Amino acid sequence: MSAPINVVGGGAWGTALANAAAAAGHPVSLWLRDPEAAARLQAARENPRYLPGVPLHDRIVVTGQSEQLAGARATLLVVPAQTVRGVLETLRGPLASAGPVILCAKGIERGSDSFLSAVAEGVLPPGTPVAVLSGPSFAADVARGLPTAVTLAATDPGLAASLSALLSGPSFRLYHTDDVRGVEIGGAGKNVLAIACGIVAGRGLGESARAALIARAFAELMRFARAFGGRPETLMGLSGLGDLVLTASSPQSRNFAFGQRLGAGASPEAASGGKLAEGAFTAAALAGLAAARAIDMPVAQAVAAIVTGRAGVEDVIAGLLARPLRGESD
Repeated sequence: MSAPINVVGGGAWGTALANAAAAAGHPVSLWLRDPEAAARLQAARENPRYLPGVPLHDRIVVTGQSEQLAGARATLLVVPAQTVRGVLETLRGPLASAGPVILCAKGIERGSDSFLSAVAEGVLPPGTPVAVLSGPSFAADVARGLPTAVTLAATDPGLAASLSALLSGPSFRLYHTDDVRGVEIGGAGKNVLAIACGIVAGRGLGESARAALIARAFAELMRFARAFGGRPETLMGLSGLGDLVLTASSPQSRNFAFGQRLGAGASPEAASGGKLAEGAFTAAALAGLAAARAIDMPVAQAVAAIVTGRAGVEDVIAGLLARPLRGESD
């Protein structure tokens, strides 16, 4: 039997990517932090909490033992952005011999304002290859084998191409690039901007307003990417515009749904509904990085003000509508 693909994290996205890797023909080790939860999932062959009704592929073995991660061909790290550092520190030993580490979270670390690839490179043993996977994808679609295309980025173009080929399957297609920063910015930024679109929907401001917001939000995301070394063509692709369009228009997106509840009058705490919305954590970091480089990002700054309780929805909307008129390309 060939070496397995590791998937670290048993939420909806981790379970979906485990199914996708198994469907591509690989044995898969799906690791959960809690050994008892891992044993229950291994026995049930279904993740009722996150993906009810979707059976685990028979090539997946669920484990809570970190030592079983050693010797893999590649490791997909599928945990929330704000836990990436802690999980990598916990698994640093076995991951030293577990192939390239592919980051599947979308966000910026709070406190350090670091991109996740920088976090991983600072924690993992020197020389461990790091890649990033991002793009327009809902876990339920991927888990059920519905057609999905995403982007995989690594600074080594050959590694990016080989990992894309390794993980692509009958309905899960990976495109590759060496623009790691551009892919990371697209994934992190669209979460914040999807919250803004949800607020527009929840406030009942209409489809015309949401279309205008998507266009203006994407323009500011492009400005941010250029300032941090991301390439415009990357932002125009799956991990930028593609992901923004998906998550800014569907209640299946946690970030959109979170924003929708904010727009309807819920507090940030109540709007979360007990579900993680990565954009709520990323908003302040994105706005802070933009301000430090004098990048004009009014939509991201507005979202950051709302989710941190520094401003109300009505005040923010009024402020955005009162901004001076300008050229569209400015």
